[in-house]
Amino acid sequence: MDMPTDTGPVIDSHHHLWDLSMGRHPWLAPVGGVTALGDLTYLRRDYLVEDFRRDAAGTGVVGSVHVEALWDPARDPVEETAWLDSLPLRGGVAERCVAGCPLQDPRAEEILAAQARHGRVAGIRQTIRWHPDPAQRWSAEKYWETDAWQRGLSLLPRHGFLLELLMNPWAAQDVARLAAEHPGLTIVVNHCGSPMDRDAAGIARWRDGLAAMGAQKNIHLKLSNVPRYLSSPSAAVAHEVLDPCLEAFGAARCLWGSDYPVARRDTSYAHALDIFRGGIARLPAADQRALLHDNAARLYRFA
Repeated sequence: MDMPTDTGPVIDSHHHLWDLSMGRHPWLAPVGGVTALGDLTYLRRDYLVEDFRRDAAGTGVVGSVHVEALWDPARDPVEETAWLDSLPLRGGVAERCVAGCPLQDPRAEEILAAQARHGRVAGIRQTIRWHPDPAQRWSAEKYWETDAWQRGLSLLPRHGFLLELLMNPWAAQDVARLAAEHPGLTIVVNHCGSPMDRDAAGIARWRDGLAAMGAQKNIHLKLSNVPRYLSSPSAAVAHEVLDPCLEAFGAARCLWGSDYPVARRDTSYAHALDIFRGGIARLPAADQRALLHDNAARLYRFA
C-alpha cells in the first residue's frame, strides 16, 4: 500500500543556469557542440534565476544546488562561480553549487583554492562519459586513470569538497574502484548512473554498475532527470528506474534533482517532480522526506 505522498519542502540537488550571450557554453553551439544528446535546439536560450523560479513555482522547492554547466574549457572555471555569485539569487536558488575544475590540470591546486573562496561551493564535478560508440562519447580519453588526475583528486578533501561524476554505466566499475581507493571521499553520481543504452545488454550493464557502486558506502546517487529513462513520462512506470537505484543504494544515499533545463525535453518541472513523488509514494514517510530534502541538505551542508 502506498504511503501518503510527501508534500513537504524540497531541495533540487541538480540544475543549471546560463547566459548564452556570454559565449561560455560551446557544448550548446549549433555547430561543434555536443552531439551525443541529440538535437539541443530547445536548450539554446538563456536560463537564469527567474526562469528557474518560474519553473519551480508551487512545487515546494525551498533550495537548490547549481551544478557547473560545462563552462568553456579554454576559460578559467572559477569565472562561472563568480558569475553565479553576481546573480540576484534569492529564495534558496543556487544556495549551494558544484563547481568545475579539470583535476588533471597542473593548476588544479590553485583553481580549487580559488573555488573554495566562494562560500557556496560544496564540490567539484567531472565528466567521465566514455562510450565505445564515438557518437555517444563525451570523453575521448580516460583521463581519470592518469596520475595527474589522481593528484588533483587527492586535493578535494583539503577543501571539504565532494566529487560529483557525470558518468555512464561503462565507467561504473571504475567509479566503484575509485571509491574503494578513496574511502574518505564522498562521491555523488549524477542522473541515476545514466542508463543511456536501453537494450537488454545496456540495462544489465547499468544494473550491474549500480550494484558495484552501491556496495561502496561513500557513493551517493542523484535520482536526477528520471523521466529521461522511463518508457513513458508517468509515475506509473517510475519503478523502471527507481527500483534498481533504491535497491542498490537505499533511500539514505539517494536524492532528487530536476536536471533543469536539460530535462525540459521530456517533461515540465512540476510534472517531473510529480512523477518522482508518485514513484516513491510506497516508501515510509521518513524515506520520502530524505529523498526529497534531507539527504541533499546534509550532503551539501545547507544551513
